[in-house]
Amino acid sequence: MLPAGVLNVISGSGGLGSWLTGHPGVDKISFTGSTGTGRQVMAAAANSLTRVTLELGGNDPAIVLPDVDVKATAEQLFWAAFSNSGQICLATKRLYVHADIYDEFARAITDYAQTVTVGDPTDADVQLGPVSNRNQYQTVVDLIGDAEDNGYTFLTGGLPDTSTAGLFIAPTIIDNPPESARIVQEEQFGPVLPLLRFDDVEDAITRANASQYGLGASVWSADPNAASDVAHRLQAGTVWVNEVMHLAPTVPFGGHKQSGIGVESGLAGMLEFSEAQTLTVKRGK
Repeated sequence: MLPAGVLNVISGSGGLGSWLTGHPGVDKISFTGSTGTGRQVMAAAANSLTRVTLELGGNDPAIVLPDVDVKATAEQLFWAAFSNSGQICLATKRLYVHADIYDEFARAITDYAQTVTVGDPTDADVQLGPVSNRNQYQTVVDLIGDAEDNGYTFLTGGLPDTSTAGLFIAPTIIDNPPESARIVQEEQFGPVLPLLRFDDVEDAITRANASQYGLGASVWSADPNAASDVAHRLQAGTVWVNEVMHLAPTVPFGGHKQSGIGVESGLAGMLEFSEAQTLTVKRGK
């Protein structure tokens, strides 16, 4: 058992967070959530200069080079994007695929998506459940509706059947929307994914980096060295080669740009919760 006062769990309404983050008795704030809320946390902490660690939003890209095993990689990246119905901060949210394999890859990930069961997560046969709350459900529906309004092609999925009870959205894959599309520029945090074609790796890197976010990214190739060369040039706190969402408590985790400040885990993460002190003592003459 922990000694009294070591761990306190406090729950309450929406105002509780601002009361805590603005309280002068708080020495350190570690927050995980959206970038918008992270800005509010940082603003509240500014009055007392309370130190913050912020793990915020992401628009995580994956780049698929033309030498991959298409079927195997498509299945892996389906789950990288759609696990927990896309409601993971490090989920793949933009998927860049080389033109040489784009059509084959699009067929493979679409065919796989259509084998996945969505429904009540207490049912043993269900693989994907609902969106977690009404507000986020509406955010995802708005993004799908915007894609439909702009005439983008859907490989699978689309707007949900509103006559069905529950906040369920089938895995939705959009075929090569423009880079300016909302579904490319915004974090969906739900079961919808833009599939994006590229011809040149330099172009893919530029497009992947053209985001206010920089949380995670991944590169996929039969040549890990070639993939690592690309990975080193991506602006993200964590970049994986031929895998995604592999985390360890010994490895620092944090975001670049508007995906956060500071890191969690590893020695660097522990030091975030420490105060450095320099002590000098002059003895004798």
